[in-house]
Amino acid sequence: MSSSESDTEWRVPRFRPANDWYVVGQRGPLVECVVWSTAERLLRVYLSLLEHLDGEVDIAIESARDTQSWRGEMRSLADVRAALTPLQRPLVLHGGVEVSVYTADEQLTITPALGLVIYARSDRWVYLLDAMGFSERPEAPTADWRPERAPIADAPTLRAAVAQVVQLLALEPVGAS
Repeated sequence: MSSSESDTEWRVPRFRPANDWYVVGQRGPLVECVVWSTAERLLRVYLSLLEHLDGEVDIAIESARDTQSWRGEMRSLADVRAALTPLQRPLVLHGGVEVSVYTADEQLTITPALGLVIYARSDRWVYLLDAMGFSERPEAPTADWRPERAPIADAPTLRAAVAQVVQLLALEPVGAS
């Protein structure tokens, strides 16, 4: 391992990257968990955490590239997870799509910047994140730098994967007349 690799990814016991963390806060009556790790791990964790929702969920997808949004209500959780699984790789490569799966009491969202945010009426997600090897932090680390805002590049594979999810789950466009 080169010195630059050892400086950027420090390993902790059980081979968990040291950058798996979450911050818990309150937003009115809701518990908010902001979760951070590598994009690949967060998407795997997201699909795994979805298993803990009720059998029927609502889903919303918003694409920052083409400013399109879709929504579906009362979808089978098994169908939602199956439809989202093939979206993982294109989403990791390109980002720019927000996916929210929610019930009346809980919402799990992958942000366009590939972060995970959980809103819930209970703190049960904290225990699940702990069991998955995440560490709680009192606050998110400060960004050392901010990338310049640039137009989002076209991503045909991501667009096709999103279209596949929309079709499989029969999602309706938001804002269509």
